[in-house]
Parts: sequence; C-alpha cells; structure tokens
Amino acid sequence: MHQELGRNGHWADHPADQPLPIVRGTVIQISVEHLPGGRRPDRDIWLFHAAPPGSAADLDLLWKAYLRRFDQEHFHRFTKVHLGLDAAHLHSAAATDRWVDLVLAAYAQLRLAATLVDDLRRPWQPRPEPGDVLTPYRTRLGFRRLRARLGTPAKPAKFTRPGPGRPKGSKNRPKPPRPPHRKGVKSDIRHKT
Repeated sequence: MHQELGRNGHWADHPADQPLPIVRGTVIQISVEHLPGGRRPDRDIWLFHAAPPGSAADLDLLWKAYLRRFDQEHFHRFTKVHLGLDAAHLHSAAATDRWVDLVLAAYAQLRLAATLVDDLRRPWQPRPEPGDVLTPYRTRLGFRRLRARLGTPAKPAKFTRPGPGRPKGSKNRPKPPRPPHRKGVKSDIRHKT
C-alpha cells in the first residue's frame, strides 16, 4: 500500500508537471483482546508504517510508540498552554533555545515536586488512588503552597508604596551650583628645538 500525498504542506512547491512521489509502507492491524478495568475494545487499530527499503518493522515497538504519542501530545499542549512555551516571540535562535530550556526546567520542577505538594483538585476531578503520582497539571495547582513552605534564599521584597517624602513645612534646598565641566583648550604652540 502507499500513502496518498497532496499538493499542500511539504509538497506545495513540488512542480505541477511532475507526479508526486509514492511513499511505500505497510499497513498494520492491531486487535486488542482486553483493556484495563474490564472494558471491551471498540474496534481494531490500523497503523501505516513507512521505513527505508530492506528494514524490518518491529511490530511490538510500533504499537507501543503509537500509544506513547498521546503522552507527547499532552506534554506539548501542557507546555504551550500552562507553561508559556509559545508565549515568547523571540527574534534569535539562541534566545528561543534559552526560553525552551527555562520551560523544560519549570516542567522538571513540577515533576520533582509531584510527591511534595497537596492535591488541590477541582471538584470534577477524581481523587487519585493511593500511591499515584500527581500529574504536572495537578502539581501546578498546589505548587504555590509548596513554594511558600520551602522559603527562598532571596532578601525580603521592598515596599511597593513610595516613601514618606519631604516633611511638611520644609523648604526645597537646591543643590549648590557646580562649575560647568569644560574640555581643555588645545594650544597651537609648537616647540622648536
């Protein structure tokens, strides 16, 4: 079998007088006997796999990779929506790399803090089973309380209100005048020897 290509996306610039290439591959049918929790499978899963000619497909790896794609999609959505991965519009590749590193560091902190935070679940969210690790989203909800308990090595914040200012009744004391700074004058005297 082969995958049908369209003249959009990657193939939009392909010359119109030439036919699109054929991507040859294998169609794999996955039948599930039983699901966790006693659920019954609805239907079979059909996967298309394309590989270089002569390479054998590892069927066990392929269906596991298909199931792991959901984790990747949720990870990308979480980092974009809740951690601001796509919020910064940066002009250089180095700045973009630094931003991605910061977002990944924040995600790593959420993963590490999952066992330390309280479960502040929403009313519609189910209670986690004992021993379950909280998801990064649920960890994020309780992270503020954890941060307050841990403390910080930084100094206390300064007041945001302005200071009291000059006492009432006092007069403005201007600074004493200073002579203006002038550059030295170059002399046009030449030394004769």
